[in-house]
Amino acid sequence: MAPTPRDAGGPAPFRFSRMERDLRGHRLRTVSVDGMPAQFVTDPALVRRILVKDGKHYGKGELFQKARILSRAGLLAPDDTLHRHYRRLAHPYLRTAAVAGHTPLMQDIARSTVAPWRPGRPLDIQAEMCRAASGIALSTLFGTLPEETSGTLGEHLAALSWEMIRKPLYGAAARSPQPAGRLARAFTDFRALLAPLAGRRDPAHPTAGYLSALLTDTGPDGTTALDAGQICDEAVMMLTAATVTTASVMSWALHLLAQDPLVEEKVLKDLAHTESTDPDTGTGPAAGARPGHGHGPPGYALRFLMEVLRLYPPVWITCRKTLTPVTLGEHTLPADTHVMFSSYLLHRDPDRYPDPHRLDPDRWLTLRPSAQDASYIPFGAGARGCVGETFAWKELETLLGAVAREWRLSAGPGSRVRAAPHTTLHPQRLLMTPEPR
Repeated sequence: MAPTPRDAGGPAPFRFSRMERDLRGHRLRTVSVDGMPAQFVTDPALVRRILVKDGKHYGKGELFQKARILSRAGLLAPDDTLHRHYRRLAHPYLRTAAVAGHTPLMQDIARSTVAPWRPGRPLDIQAEMCRAASGIALSTLFGTLPEETSGTLGEHLAALSWEMIRKPLYGAAARSPQPAGRLARAFTDFRALLAPLAGRRDPAHPTAGYLSALLTDTGPDGTTALDAGQICDEAVMMLTAATVTTASVMSWALHLLAQDPLVEEKVLKDLAHTESTDPDTGTGPAAGARPGHGHGPPGYALRFLMEVLRLYPPVWITCRKTLTPVTLGEHTLPADTHVMFSSYLLHRDPDRYPDPHRLDPDRWLTLRPSAQDASYIPFGAGARGCVGETFAWKELETLLGAVAREWRLSAGPGSRVRAAPHTTLHPQRLLMTPEPR
């Protein structure tokens, strides 16, 4: 059973208990964020219309721009043509075939993350998952780096990602175009380490992966499309985005696994089965297979991860802005209207998910992610949906297996985990003690 998360502070309109009470039953309702009016949409069919069918009529909203301090040049470019270009540039490193090639490296990094754990010594699980996810992101998306360089970059990326996870989404701190405090220092330190690689166009020291694609990308006139600073910003954005979401989801997964011994037993049994299915890769279905897109229901471990993402989607709230007058349901919205929706609320709709706050991996035996609405969008949807979804599923499955096969995690007696709605929806504090299996 996954209890409804306790509110972890923040302006009252965006506390989960109040959101569910005040917004449920309203397909469209006017709200105010930081003094700016917006239309909050709770109907999954209308959300899909925003993201997919009428997506060209909506641009990025000015509220909740989670990575505004990182990059506006590549994948986060507001111009749809530029965005599509950089999606195509990143795709070769994130498609199913590439993910299959990345899997052994993911496993090695996951094992090396949990190997130093000591029985009975409490761990900050979110920091540990930041370390694991940052190592995977660097090694798979940016190719082979010297061990010392990779280790230093990984530690600084993990530190930056942890600060990004905790960055407020609204209020004065969120409105500032520049990072502040520990986030500013982490951003500056990591960017300084990455800058020499992002500015390298020396054939004698070739780069690999998405970084290589950025360095060799040219515009219509044959000149470099992005300057060194923009390449660096895009690299920081891609690496940070890949780390913060994975770390948040895995933190919730390990917390929920420890809360329910029966679920834990079934996950372990399924992991043992998939490992025996293919002992070389530890995978049963095709590496990177997306749940609901294969034959038959997904295995129990994958169903468990689907439930984690349903209950605690890392990108828990999103804002778009109308570029032209649009019709949404029975309402006509003028241009420049902010339109918001929350995957947290969509995923806990009792009409779609009976007993919506309950962790129930077996609901996915008969339920499938719907292509007709946005009732399950942990990775978004449409032209600006997460380009790394296939990569993310395999990474989550790999990390879950590496931890669960070796360690049993537990929280202190009477400890309660609070959900913090920041850049990602993450546990506010999660200390857990490992014991060997």
